[in-house]
Amino acid sequence: MRSTDLSPRETEVLKLIATGKTTKEIAGALRLSVHTVSNHRKHICRKLGIHSTAELVAYAVRTTLGYEQAKAAAAD
Repeated sequence: MRSTDLSPRETEVLKLIATGKTTKEIAGALRLSVHTVSNHRKHICRKLGIHSTAELVAYAVRTTLGYEQAKAAAAD
């Protein structure tokens, strides 16, 4: 499964994970409960076959950087 298979909200949470934000910080930024953000993280992991927080963060950084690089290249 690819990150494009994530819901828009899951993608938004993934991008915030990539910035190093905690579940509580993400909840505050998106005006959601911590429980809701935790559920989004669980769904992301399930959909992507990720089994640890370290894997999730690594994936988030890798895919977000790729997205940002592609976005910057398109703007040139």
